[in-house]
Amino acid sequence: MPSPPPDPDRSHSLAEGARYALLRHLAPSLRHEAVAPLQPLAMAAGVLERRLSDPAPNLAQVQETAARLAGFSRAAVQSCLDLIDWLAPAPDRTVSLQEIVRDTVTLVRCSFLFRGFTLSNQLHNVKDVVGATRLRYVLPACLLWLTQTAGAPAKVTLYAQDADGQLRLVLDLQPTGGAPSVQESSAYRPLRDDEVQALADADGIALERHGDTLWLTLRRTT
Repeated sequence: MPSPPPDPDRSHSLAEGARYALLRHLAPSLRHEAVAPLQPLAMAAGVLERRLSDPAPNLAQVQETAARLAGFSRAAVQSCLDLIDWLAPAPDRTVSLQEIVRDTVTLVRCSFLFRGFTLSNQLHNVKDVVGATRLRYVLPACLLWLTQTAGAPAKVTLYAQDADGQLRLVLDLQPTGGAPSVQESSAYRPLRDDEVQALADADGIALERHGDTLWLTLRRTT
């Protein structure tokens, strides 16, 4: 008997649930990314305040600190814009697969290390271009999904390969030697299989799981 066709409303709800759960998991990393560029601002402002409180301030030093403060301000604004763009990129923007993987690994690396998982990005000189909205949520969701039931310590290697003219991103988890890591309580509930699948389907990505290996296959953007 043939399987009933998927319910588009249910698939949409599952994908939305996965996005929300993912953002709850990513909240500490996103908070760090938002706050980190503001720390140099506070330090430079403190230095400038002390120099201006001097009865006879050194104008050259004041100007130098003010220029540094302006540079930190521009960098902080750009960092916030980059973070917003990561969360909600323009629908028509394209980026390289290498850039998406690099940004994602940079964002979540520390939180995964705390859980006992090392991320190894092996996408070097991969210039294939994909839509910016694709993989932004699917890739971190797949990393969480792959590791949330795996024993730590372990290593997840990310690499790309050709799949009959399409582009395949492989996430391969392998246990490593050493004592088991202390697993802290999760920031939010685990992602469910059907949620991750619905999220991949919504972004036009063919998702396959083979044990501790995930295949994410997508069309190249010309």
